[in-house]
Amino acid sequence: MALENQTVVSEFILVGFSDLSPQTQRFLFVLFLLLYILTVTGNLLVFAILTIDPGLHMPMYFFLRNLSFVEICITTVTIPRAVVGLLAEDRSISFSGCALQLYFFFIFGSEECMLLGVMAYDRYMAICNPLRYATIMSNKRCVLMAAGSWIMSVVLQSGQITFIISLSFCKSNVIDHFFCDGPPVLRLSCTDTYLNNIVRFSADVFFLVIPFLVIFSSYIYILFTVLKMNSREGRSKAFSTCSSHLAVVTLFYGTLMIAYLQPNDGSVDPRCFAVFYCLVNPMLNPLIYSLRSKDVKRALRRRICRK
Repeated sequence: MALENQTVVSEFILVGFSDLSPQTQRFLFVLFLLLYILTVTGNLLVFAILTIDPGLHMPMYFFLRNLSFVEICITTVTIPRAVVGLLAEDRSISFSGCALQLYFFFIFGSEECMLLGVMAYDRYMAICNPLRYATIMSNKRCVLMAAGSWIMSVVLQSGQITFIISLSFCKSNVIDHFFCDGPPVLRLSCTDTYLNNIVRFSADVFFLVIPFLVIFSSYIYILFTVLKMNSREGRSKAFSTCSSHLAVVTLFYGTLMIAYLQPNDGSVDPRCFAVFYCLVNPMLNPLIYSLRSKDVKRALRRRICRK
């Protein structure tokens, strides 16, 4: 076979933003570092407030606490390596390091999709079935829903990662991205990736499209229920509790669907969208929820006043 004389890839080179001028790269280094610190600090603050304040131990804030944890993980898996690559001359990453980055990014990204779907269902139950809400969304059921989403993310994405790392990489070791992501890594394989593309597309449909349909259908029912309310105050309160989640869903799914539900032919530059769903969205989520939620603001004020 012709492939026998080719060198098998043992490490990859992350191109990152090396095509930009040195001045631009230094600017991005400072910008990404500041945004990363803000992202981790903001999500840690939200996570801490939701954990230590007894008044926020409700299903909606339980899932929000999980979401803050996932945002920290997604950003930490991708951005520090990108920040280092903006200044370092050596942009190489080992094969095992790339596989681990792929593994954790896929798991945390899938978990965020599942959590956003679960949070939409929680809002549906709270607004459309308020009398049964406390019974259906009990603490035990919330824990089971969160645990189920984690288990599905780990198990299904482990299968996809296994398919990817079993490929032979002997064409090139240059990844046109600032972290190891599925589509740019698959393009480097010298073996047939038809089955991998099917698995990848199936995983994208399961973790992107199905939660999105749950979110869409939940908000259709919510909209009809809210329009039937006679009280203007009730309608305003219902829309207020959903606006934060809708804003996060729009930002997250808008960038992720464009990036992943595209043909794997390199026609879309993944870096622009990746900056949004790996850094910008996780940074904005604590601001969106803390600014829109009166409960979170009250809890934060209480803690500050006590200090």
